[in-house]
Amino acid sequence: MPYPFSNPGAILLPMDSEKYLSRWKHEADFVSLSTVREKAMYRRLRNEKLQNVSTALDEGYRIEVMVDGHIGYGCSFDASPEGVERTFRKVLDQTKKSSAHKVFTADLSHRPSPRGQFRSAVQKSLDDLGHKEIFSVLMECSKALKVSDQIVTRSCDSWVIESDMESFSTEGKHTHQNFSIVFLAMSATAQKNGEIQSRSLNGGHALGYQIGSEIFSRHRLLPQCEIVGEQAMELVAAPNCPEGMLDLILAPDQMTLQIHESIGHPLELDRILGDERNYAGWSFVKPADFGELQYGSKLMNVTFDPSRFGQLASYSFDDVGHKAEREFLIKDGKLMRGLGSLESQARSGIPGVANSRSSSWNRPPIDRMANINLEAGPNTMQEIIETCDNGIVMHANRSWSIDDYRRKFQFGCEYGQLIKGGKVMGVVKNPNYRGITVPFWQNLSHVGNITESFGSPFCGKGEPNQAIRVGHASPYARFKNIEVFGGAK
Repeated sequence: MPYPFSNPGAILLPMDSEKYLSRWKHEADFVSLSTVREKAMYRRLRNEKLQNVSTALDEGYRIEVMVDGHIGYGCSFDASPEGVERTFRKVLDQTKKSSAHKVFTADLSHRPSPRGQFRSAVQKSLDDLGHKEIFSVLMECSKALKVSDQIVTRSCDSWVIESDMESFSTEGKHTHQNFSIVFLAMSATAQKNGEIQSRSLNGGHALGYQIGSEIFSRHRLLPQCEIVGEQAMELVAAPNCPEGMLDLILAPDQMTLQIHESIGHPLELDRILGDERNYAGWSFVKPADFGELQYGSKLMNVTFDPSRFGQLASYSFDDVGHKAEREFLIKDGKLMRGLGSLESQARSGIPGVANSRSSSWNRPPIDRMANINLEAGPNTMQEIIETCDNGIVMHANRSWSIDDYRRKFQFGCEYGQLIKGGKVMGVVKNPNYRGITVPFWQNLSHVGNITESFGSPFCGKGEPNQAIRVGHASPYARFKNIEVFGGAK
């Protein structure tokens, strides 16, 4: 087998979930049993030397019960009959006790009963490539990054994940979803005359998709790595980014973070309800803003789209069984819908989406982003550049800062290109920009007509923390009169 995962303590999922549910269905208003099995292999090369190979197998189950309008959770990796029964008894007892203190009364309408499945669409199975072949591709990518002796460090990472989730409930739910995921990160660091600059392929781990082994294509990856190396060399010889108010054009790899931090997190309904204040911050968005707030210009159309082919957070059902469908969060610049589960929608009275998601079997589902995309606009890239008299293009995030209300932000990028009189005039290093969320998006003046997708496995939220996978698609986008500045000279 190409992926030699081993775990002597594995519980050997799947389990006979329906048998347990038939026994428990009269003891609670609702019971669901979900199993998760995930295997992963991580590889890293540094300067053409294998630095790390690690494998992981993680599997367990989560039990959810509803008693007197209160929902409780329990989990375990012990799938023995005694272990499963013990887990159920514990969560049932805790839920009964805590139901007297619930802040919201749930009902069965908040727990749909779909039957269906989802599988990542791949051209070639991940099992088609063994460790040796993937290692060979990464080695060639590392060599391609070294376009000069002044490229002093190269790193190439791959993270291959196969995840399987199955869920049953006493109300008849049966969903089975299987995900094939690959992350690639390639970067080069150049040093010249005391200057050190790094450039990465789409901002490090931003290159993440639901995809098969076809992603390990030399024909596609090697030219991209050469460009990364060449741009690192450009940066060590480039002047510092100027300071001032310029038109800002963000590449899709930087738009990924801009969408994530200034749209995704502020629209999470549990954050707006106050559930998330003490860890990752609140939101400037108020319940009354939905249907009223002009979040951005009329060119701003943002969707929640778990149906997009190959995007990292595509799925058919969220973790409570809500059917996932494409919805506009922001339409023609106006805020329409939040990122909230069925429970958060009922609590807030705000329309939401199918985004009740957990990071694994040992966490409860909460309101999370999935695929949050800026829809394509009318402009070609040539039009965006040619109509810009004084501006800058920024690519690939390297630093970020945003306040607890998701209102004020400051982002730094890897690679900048100055525009004068409608032409790209040269490269600048250390490009940064800052803004305030709503005025920034209201300054959106041009949206490209071709979108690119990126994804990240590291969206953190919740206590205890849940790092979850999210996807963002965007075209190039231009914003008028934005404050930009350089780094330390």
